[in-house]
Amino acid sequence: MSVERRIESAIKQAVHYRNYRRARERALAKLSHLYPDTYKQLLGIEKAIDEHEGKSWIDITGATRMVTSAGAQNRELSVTKQAGISTSNNGGEA
Repeated sequence: MSVERRIESAIKQAVHYRNYRRARERALAKLSHLYPDTYKQLLGIEKAIDEHEGKSWIDITGATRMVTSAGAQNRELSVTKQAGISTSNNGGEA
């Protein structure tokens, strides 16, 4: 394969991934506005898991903060509870 074709392929892949990320971010923003309480709960669970694993989150000022968390066990419990709630509304509108 020529260098030009490889570069062209890489550019197409990068554009496709960028468009996918943009669409994903728009969908996440819409969902966070439609279901703010659920979004905050899930975000808190994910943050707690990351911080339990030693990963830090960057706040809006760019500073990292580590907050003590309950751990991954709460995620599994919450996900199980959410799955029980959401499965009853599979045909509903989002």
